[in-house]
Amino acid sequence: MEQYDLIVSGGGLTGCAAAIAAAREGKKVLLLEQYGFLGGAATTIFVNPFMPYTIQDEEGNQTPINTGIFSEILKQLREMGGFHKNELTFNEEYLKLILDRMMRKYGVTVLFHTFVTGTKVENGKIVSVHVANKTGSYDIGGDYFIDTTGDADLAARSGCPYHLGRENDQMCQPMTLCFRLGNVDTSKLHEIKTHIPSDNPNFKQRETAMLHGNHIDINALYKKFQDEGKIKNPREDVLMFTHMADGVVHFNSTRIIKRCPVDASDVSEAEMDAREQAYELYLFMKEHVEGFENSMLLSSAPQIGARESRMINGHYTIVQQDIIDCTKFEDSIARGAYGVDIHSPDGKGTTIHDIPVGEYYTIPYRALIPQKVSNLIVAGRCISSVHEAQAAYRVMPICCSMGEAAGLAASIALADGAEAKDVDIQKLHKLLDKYDCLY
Repeated sequence: MEQYDLIVSGGGLTGCAAAIAAAREGKKVLLLEQYGFLGGAATTIFVNPFMPYTIQDEEGNQTPINTGIFSEILKQLREMGGFHKNELTFNEEYLKLILDRMMRKYGVTVLFHTFVTGTKVENGKIVSVHVANKTGSYDIGGDYFIDTTGDADLAARSGCPYHLGRENDQMCQPMTLCFRLGNVDTSKLHEIKTHIPSDNPNFKQRETAMLHGNHIDINALYKKFQDEGKIKNPREDVLMFTHMADGVVHFNSTRIIKRCPVDASDVSEAEMDAREQAYELYLFMKEHVEGFENSMLLSSAPQIGARESRMINGHYTIVQQDIIDCTKFEDSIARGAYGVDIHSPDGKGTTIHDIPVGEYYTIPYRALIPQKVSNLIVAGRCISSVHEAQAAYRVMPICCSMGEAAGLAASIALADGAEAKDVDIQKLHKLLDKYDCLY
């Protein structure tokens, strides 16, 4: 059985950052990914653009707070011409290549098209994972493990306690299938800055990438069609963004409610329902919105996106007030500037709680540590928190920063022979400082 110092499950930005961070410290690292490319939500779900990763300083300038490996990814995208002229929308094909190159640069072993189907746990430690891929079905051993699946799959399969969705009914935020329309006359559209009712500069990245019709109130017509039963999608508005290619518009507008993101039957139904919604919205735009008369349904993401699913029961549970109060934890390992953004699990409506201008909240290391297993760290949207708090830190820049910290923490634990919960925070902070990671 092949043996690694660290096995990371999930090749999104969180998992990539975790794998790189540990490999830089000389650890033998394996990264497992179910698709044939890295990037997670950015590449498999078409989540684009990145949500805010800066805050406004005293001079009015935007200062990054999600740095380290995330900053390196942004730098390489810019060098390759992988950003739209608005400096927000990015080319996910370039991102795939950048992440491949980073894995090879730092010596991370990657297994694509690989599913973790189970784990072997002995005396409170994961000994190995059982995987299935083209080679077959077999075990791979590891000394330490990081769960960056987004759904806490590895933690759940190892017997770690977790909770799902909001406290009173376990319902999660809606799932969304992003899609794109081509052959659009985008000169008939314009960018807007008012979708989120806020003057907060922290939302600048999200606002300025949005598109709206020049000659028609799309959302008013959309609501009229909903009221008449012509639109079945429960989402309250049409959300569309610029794309790297001329004539292409990106939509983040389907909304699948009351389905569980970690139930195979529900996810299967959700994928089919979302494709119906995408086609419904395509016809609405084509038949009623100027610029879309000759449009075509170009593509949909390889996978429907889940905003929320399992969250571990950790050694600290982040609550909404921690986000709103911009709490600075002593064991902080990452910062966040994205506010609470809850898409209603029931259907229509989005609840927004802004972060004060120039402020940020932090993520405590304790929230990454699951119960019952001593050599596992969890990073990404499935860390320990309540429903309302998860709606803030779930975005890619923050999760990438969490991943880097998790990888560094694992490297310290391996070197010191320590359990995950006992990692020396001062040592971790020194390593984060070494790699210019803000916490």
